[in-house]
Amino acid sequence: MSLTGAGLGLRREMLDDVLQSMPSDVDFWEIAPENWMTLGGAYEKKLSRLTQAYQFTSHGLSLSIGSLDKLDTTFVNDVNRFLRQHSISVYSEHLSYCSDNGHMYDLMPIPFTQDAIAHVVERVERVQDIIQRPLVLENVSYYLAPGQEISELEFTQEVLKRSGCEMLLDVNNVYVNSVNHRYDAKSFISAIPAGKVVYGHIAGHYDEADDLKVDTHGADVIPQVWELLKFAYETHGVFPTLLERDFNIPPLADLIGEVKKIKRIQGDVLSQSASTAHQVFSA
Repeated sequence: MSLTGAGLGLRREMLDDVLQSMPSDVDFWEIAPENWMTLGGAYEKKLSRLTQAYQFTSHGLSLSIGSLDKLDTTFVNDVNRFLRQHSISVYSEHLSYCSDNGHMYDLMPIPFTQDAIAHVVERVERVQDIIQRPLVLENVSYYLAPGQEISELEFTQEVLKRSGCEMLLDVNNVYVNSVNHRYDAKSFISAIPAGKVVYGHIAGHYDEADDLKVDTHGADVIPQVWELLKFAYETHGVFPTLLERDFNIPPLADLIGEVKKIKRIQGDVLSQSASTAHQVFSA
């Protein structure tokens, strides 16, 4: 069954509320495998109840695809077993790295260079050989671009093209980066290769200054990001989209309110597309 609709990130502190209410407005949930795959007992049973009732996707934290450290194939195999256990078809990660002779607990920017493209592509191919499916990589927010030779867009395009991986389009990250690095967000989205977007993320961020935005997943989504999501749908077709909220988490009902807004925008764009197609056919 393919991923559809609007989703919400599942955190352990939300688990009991979700199980009690089983909200029908959430079409799919997303989990970080690292936060769940070592848990047994009650947590495993509760998660299994949800993975049997809903579609799930996964968004990893520790793959460190751009690192110079040796690829941890044991970890990749463990993730793969967890995904198969819970019938999760999508394994997404960050186009970044988080280890350098040890875990750094932060997402670091990969240098936008040709050498880095070749390095990432080789590691993506090895991961895909293990998981036997395309790896899905997310465009990340970044605040420095060390050793930059090409643009973020060119780097992303080349990784997608040469590795055969797919894309998780984080619309808020595009907005944040477009402000911080002074590029046009719509041009970035328009230039993503057709057919590569598997699903999307949307989230809130922190306004450090007019020209500095910090990706936090700790606030409501702002109007400009909602508008950018609509543009992304108009450009690439309506793709499944998930609300991320990792800090300052409000009641579940408030989160579901934002999930419903994703669904409304999806419905509006689908209706506009159908109306346009009808007009063209009638003419």
